[in-house]
Amino acid sequence: MLKISTIITYNTKNFMAQFKLLIYLIYFMFPVLSAAQPQQVSRINTHRLAVASPEHKHLMDQYDVTFYKLDLNLERNTTYIEGSVTIEANVKAAPLTAFGFELASDFVIESITVNGVPQPSINRTGSDVTVQLTSAIATLGKVSTVIKYKGTAPSGNSAAIGNGFNTATEGTWKNQVTWSLSEPYAAYEWWPTKQVLTDKADSVHVFVTTSPENKVGSNGLLKQVVTLPNGKRRHEWKSGYPIAYYLISVAVSDYEEYTTFAQPAGAPKPIPIVNYVYKGGAANYFKPQLDAVAPMVEYFSEIFTLYPFAKEKYGHSMAPIGGGMEHQTMTTQSTFDFTLTAHELAHQWFGDNVTCASWEDIWLNEGFASYAEYLALHKLQSPQQATQWMQNAHNNVLSRLNGTLRVPDTTNVGRIFDYRLTYKKGAAVAHMLRFTVNNDVLYFKALQNYQQKYSGKTATTSDLKQAFEETTGLELDYFFEQWYNGEGYPDFEVEWEQKDGQLHITSKQKGSGATPFFKTDMEYRLTTASGDTTIRVTQNLPEEKYSIKTKRQVQAMTLDPDNWVLNTNSSLIQLGVPLGLPNELPSDKITLYPNPAFDKLYFADVPFSPLEARIYDTTGRTVKQLILLRQGQAILQIADLPAGLYHVVLSDEQNSIRKTFVKVTEPIK
Repeated sequence: MLKISTIITYNTKNFMAQFKLLIYLIYFMFPVLSAAQPQQVSRINTHRLAVASPEHKHLMDQYDVTFYKLDLNLERNTTYIEGSVTIEANVKAAPLTAFGFELASDFVIESITVNGVPQPSINRTGSDVTVQLTSAIATLGKVSTVIKYKGTAPSGNSAAIGNGFNTATEGTWKNQVTWSLSEPYAAYEWWPTKQVLTDKADSVHVFVTTSPENKVGSNGLLKQVVTLPNGKRRHEWKSGYPIAYYLISVAVSDYEEYTTFAQPAGAPKPIPIVNYVYKGGAANYFKPQLDAVAPMVEYFSEIFTLYPFAKEKYGHSMAPIGGGMEHQTMTTQSTFDFTLTAHELAHQWFGDNVTCASWEDIWLNEGFASYAEYLALHKLQSPQQATQWMQNAHNNVLSRLNGTLRVPDTTNVGRIFDYRLTYKKGAAVAHMLRFTVNNDVLYFKALQNYQQKYSGKTATTSDLKQAFEETTGLELDYFFEQWYNGEGYPDFEVEWEQKDGQLHITSKQKGSGATPFFKTDMEYRLTTASGDTTIRVTQNLPEEKYSIKTKRQVQAMTLDPDNWVLNTNSSLIQLGVPLGLPNELPSDKITLYPNPAFDKLYFADVPFSPLEARIYDTTGRTVKQLILLRQGQAILQIADLPAGLYHVVLSDEQNSIRKTFVKVTEPIK
């Protein structure tokens, strides 16, 4: 994930609010919207322009990549690149007569060899590079292509959430840094590659030669640093795990190193957490946040499966990206706020170990990494912070009706990283799936089975669904149809009354957008003099009636009290309630304004702390009920009420106070 330095409110219609980088700024600038996260400056257009043509993609599909080796000369203050990339691959079903890859046209290709033979016939069309082989390579044969190239990486293209290759001086610590950021389509902006999600390399080596004062962060383990005759040093990183093209990374600066260790259950040895931080005191400044990473690794290993790259490392390379990018085994990150760090770490499972098979299913990466923020807050911080995080996420999603979790246009980078849909709706759907399973042991077992089955591979939403169905025995077609392919969310209108020892609930539900109805379980919390009781029912039809035996007098009812379901509640009405109230204080003890009122009613100067607000019509019928302790509201929304005379009653366990107001059909001028 990433951030941005342009300020935009979370519900703006400006398209830049959709971008992954921009999204992070919103988090930091407006913490009320979420407990942490990204900011960054978006330098991209809505649509990516540079990508392999269908014909070139077909050419690249003739081989499977097994290994990449990047051997590059880089410095911390320039985007000039000189070096070579080796692509090793297996030929598929047909003899290979041409070899295709992607590389920005800004670079000069000095030479290409295939299986040691120089290749003179090189054709370039934009970023599509085609090598006409001097001799065909047989079916199932092996191909090793070495591309030597040089040049300055392009800037201002539209293939990613920023440039693929960047350099800048960080504003606070004043360190010069050069770093890569390839997601989703910008690896070709700095190295010759095949940008196909489903073709992971089995392993990767990243060798970077640079000035002796620099350190280089990358994937896997730093096997050695070799001092060369010219005084420069070659940093040799090697990783033996499968890796997607966009997760291969470099970060170059004169870093300081700060390393801690995590010891999750089942790990063969302690897992190093290697942090390359800015020189000049950043290690001490960020030490508390960096020390908090090991417990996160241990917790996520407990609930998701052992950290997927336990034989190598986890870590961070700092860069001024305003957020984080989940490069495999070494996230590129600008700061270490709790939820940002948790999000990027969770990507090592959701995104890196198991990668979405198409950008259509990016929510499998971002939705579950976002949900991991909630899980980490609940376990390692406080349940209250987690509750607020989920409320903020729901508020964000509910700000508009349109949009599916599935990305219909994977050429639109802004749509891929739509903050409301991909991140927040993704997290909300992961949370609702947990509610639907209604068994935490099975829920996390399903996630573990998903991680194990697709470890080192790619997966689709259908694969996730199958993992949950096989683990839980549930049929989940309806769930994914309405929440993955569907739009909007359900709205509930509920009436209830209690008589003859029965609690009668009538729930009318309507959907929104392209999804007219949402089948869902729902909880109701019943408040009585002796405490609260929560009941759970299933809404299978647009209108359902439930009858529950109860001997206790229900004083109040709350729909979805723990905020499991993405929904709105237009009304929750208790039928047949008299206006007489005990311990009623004089009405002049409260200020209620404006009166008459059109859409909102404010109250002030209440001589106690009200827990509940009820609005009655002139017949004594409750038309609105709000539990103020949960909502924290000092404003009553009344736009949906018909015009007329109403009474509002505020109450706690000891006192109540009543005021009369008039609802009008248009604002008073």
